[in-house]
Amino acid sequence: MAMIYTNSTLFNYSIPNITGRPWSAFVGCEEMVAGVLFGLTVQILNCLMGIPANMMVLWLLVRNKGESSTSDIFIFNLALLDVFFVIMVPLDVVNVFFLNNKQVWGVQMFVYGVKDMGGPLFLSCICLDRYIAVIHPITFTRFKDHKYRAALSVVVLVITFAYAIAKAIGGISHFEKIFTVIVLTTFTFMVFCNISILWALKRSGPGKDEMHPMKKKAFKMVLSILAILVFNFLPPVALFPFQDYYSAAVFRCYIQPFAFNFVNISSCTQPLLYLSRVEKIPWLTNLKKKMCSTGKTPCP
Repeated sequence: MAMIYTNSTLFNYSIPNITGRPWSAFVGCEEMVAGVLFGLTVQILNCLMGIPANMMVLWLLVRNKGESSTSDIFIFNLALLDVFFVIMVPLDVVNVFFLNNKQVWGVQMFVYGVKDMGGPLFLSCICLDRYIAVIHPITFTRFKDHKYRAALSVVVLVITFAYAIAKAIGGISHFEKIFTVIVLTTFTFMVFCNISILWALKRSGPGKDEMHPMKKKAFKMVLSILAILVFNFLPPVALFPFQDYYSAAVFRCYIQPFAFNFVNISSCTQPLLYLSRVEKIPWLTNLKKKMCSTGKTPCP
């Protein structure tokens, strides 16, 4: 049976075999259901928390556009793509368990293509923007106009939707390698940018508490992005290059859904981390103060 190496909600989607058996997301994995249970749990959580969190991020960015930072346009586009991704989760679950429709499957592949490419690329844009701002401030000043970020966002969206369309159409030889290369490349680039920024900010004063307030804010932002990278992107980066060391069934039914769902849950973790840094939401600020007073979170 031919296999498509793809990001799916619960499972790898396989090309129907020559026996003419109806298409199903579970072909070849009927006896290995742990990946299904893990994926279903992750996606339900992603949907329940990702939709309100991303909508709140979008609302804050629109409301405070007069005070926007240079990275906000990338954060806005990333939140838009994440909203699109999580609102399609119910359709995916219904198709997997009830419809078993190949046309719906094509729509799902487009959605996952958007997630596969858009997330890493826009996170890379945020890291690049922060890297230039901290490491090369003179260059950053020359290119501070929002039109440069808008143009870069358009390029990223074109690449993202082109990849998603190609994934939905299918049939491209070795297409699966594109995602592996993109994840490995962007992960390496983002880790380099973030570590360079953290190192530069730490050297700006004898201690973190003596940093300039803007540098301290940048330090926290970069640290949160680095946490996202390690938690959401390290599993596929660490596991996918060793695909040949696993049996086809184990990789398809366990390794692949496990690693991909760490990427998928970023639609929830990214907006939550962004909101945790926001100080302009009264109820959120009060919650953080209460947690601080009880010792559940470090006081600023």
